Amino acid sequence: MKSRFGTGRFGFTRSRRWPVLVAALLVALVSAFLPGPASAGTDDGRTPVDHWGVITRNTIGSPVAALRNGPYGSFDVTGTSARPPYGRGSLGIEVADRSTTLSPPSEKVDFGNEVDFRGKSLLGLRRVGFHVFQTGENVSYGGPTNMPNIRFEIDPNVNSTDDYSTAVWVPAASPVTNAWSPFLDATTTGYWYLTGNTGTTTGCTQAARCTFAALKAAFTTRNARPTVYTVAVGKGRDFLWVGAVDGLRLNDYVYDFEPDGVRTLHKR
Repeated sequence: MKSRFGTGRFGFTRSRRWPVLVAALLVALVSAFLPGPASAGTDDGRTPVDHWGVITRNTIGSPVAALRNGPYGSFDVTGTSARPPYGRGSLGIEVADRSTTLSPPSEKVDFGNEVDFRGKSLLGLRRVGFHVFQTGENVSYGGPTNMPNIRFEIDPNVNSTDDYSTAVWVPAASPVTNAWSPFLDATTTGYWYLTGNTGTTTGCTQAARCTFAALKAAFTTRNARPTVYTVAVGKGRDFLWVGAVDGLRLNDYVYDFEPDGVRTLHKR
């Protein structure tokens, strides 16, 4: 079979363009987890579709997850930490702790994307995290680690019968309150766990917390190739929380939450 790059040894021509082609291929491979800004479909052939929003089947109670301006502040905070890290808006999140008849009675919400990441490799994830607007009140409600999460619904592919789990990142405490945090890196801080049978099988559960590296190893040591269903930022079901998130980073893209939609920024 002839290579599209030529017919030299190993199917490649000896060309000065070869290093350029290799570099381009490597960039494509390391970014394979993510769709680029142009990957979203169009509803009329011209208007880009924004596939971000509240994931209704993962919502419990009457929480809020809405694109908003700001927050700016608090009133005694100035400088870069007084405004969203990207643009002028963010994703505002509000959940209550005792507002349903369920057990537990707390609310839950996920704001995410059920379209653009489907089928992507979870193991291709190299960079992940976000900025958060944490308040002193939230700390008083549930402690310093009362924080929103990043969640990946996945097909774990650990065995033939287990086709659903959620990989959850729980951040460490924000280094600041009543202001925007610096970037919180989910690959080096906080902890991860897997829900359901996958967590039990891999030993990476909410009770037996994993690092990001250990989460990946839980799959690679079993020769499993987990794929993504959805990506979301969420909160619950635990403590009351009112705050905001911005600049969700996934590999080389940052998702900037703005009042009129979610912008995709290419970062290196």
